[in-house]
Amino acid sequence: MIEVVAAFSKSLRDLTRADVLWQALWPPLAALVLWIAVAVAVWTHGVALMARVVPELPWSGWEWVAHWGAVFLLLASFAALVYFTAIFLVAVFALPRLVNLVAAHDYPDLGRHGENVFWGSLGNTLGVGAIFVLGCLVTLPLLLIPGVLLVLPLVWASWLNQRTFRFDALAEHATRAEMRRLVAENRSSFYFAGVGTAAAAHLPLVNLLVPAFTALVFVHLGLRTLRRQRHEGGVEL
Repeated sequence: MIEVVAAFSKSLRDLTRADVLWQALWPPLAALVLWIAVAVAVWTHGVALMARVVPELPWSGWEWVAHWGAVFLLLASFAALVYFTAIFLVAVFALPRLVNLVAAHDYPDLGRHGENVFWGSLGNTLGVGAIFVLGCLVTLPLLLIPGVLLVLPLVWASWLNQRTFRFDALAEHATRAEMRRLVAENRSSFYFAGVGTAAAAHLPLVNLLVPAFTALVFVHLGLRTLRRQRHEGGVEL
């Protein structure tokens, strides 16, 4: 937990740097503009589609409840798509720059032994993202159950964060053997980092910076842990 708290603290510090802040802002803004444009284009058809998954109410005059339930589910769908798109843009395009900035400032002594970084990151992000989007769509009707809205999005976002960024944060520096060992021995730390960053995504306005903030947290957590692991046993090939 100490390493997780330290990673959060250093990530907040990094967001005060102009070069880091730009990498934090453009992905969510681009994702937001993209999906707002899509929502405007398909809104009517989208509401009609979501109405099919809303349970029919047996009481006459309550059709408005079903309508607003469909609107809610459509908004929830677009929220998930915006979040994943921002995560994708950060992971594939912004993260390499963030890794360079963080590594040069805090971990200049850490050697880079990663392989096929770009394609590995792209494949990991697309694979994890496909599971995330499909899982969110399948469990979408559960959001109509009181209380589930407070839990289910947090669970999915936590899973997405740690499965995406624990790989991307280490891809340039760690060998495959080091990455497997590091993830296996520090799974709980990555899990807590995923939960904490997912919770931050529920804060208004702050959530715009959450994808890049999440990336920074996992970069600090991963590289700091990797440095400690190498100090104890050297580079593991």
